[in-house]
Amino acid sequence: MTTPLAFVDVPERAYVDAMLGVYELNRLELLTDVFVWAYERSCRRYTVLKDTLPEPDPLRLRHRTELREVVAAMVRDPRPVDPKTIRDYASPLVAEADLSDFVALAANELYHLHEGNLARYGLCLSEFRNWKR
Repeated sequence: MTTPLAFVDVPERAYVDAMLGVYELNRLELLTDVFVWAYERSCRRYTVLKDTLPEPDPLRLRHRTELREVVAAMVRDPRPVDPKTIRDYASPLVAEADLSDFVALAANELYHLHEGNLARYGLCLSEFRNWKR
């Protein structure tokens, strides 16, 4: 059995009574009930949250390594960011059928690149700051 996502929402009185039952009376019943209630509640919340998330982008999943390489190469390259330069880097890595969509995806990633997400591309802060200039 796994644990609930959190006991944060469990009413404090129920949690304290359950723990006292274990420590003072050596009884597990109330703690078991609290645990099961919290677990079921977490499962319902997870399902609702999961259902609201969009499906993963198949192109991004298929080419995540190539995307990382191309974005990093573009940041390290002194040439301006444009579709032709992105295509030059991507052509040897991505199938022709995916190339146009991949170029658009890479351009979007470069446009949204910031100090908080540059590590996913193996970039250091100094490289990013040089590129931004």
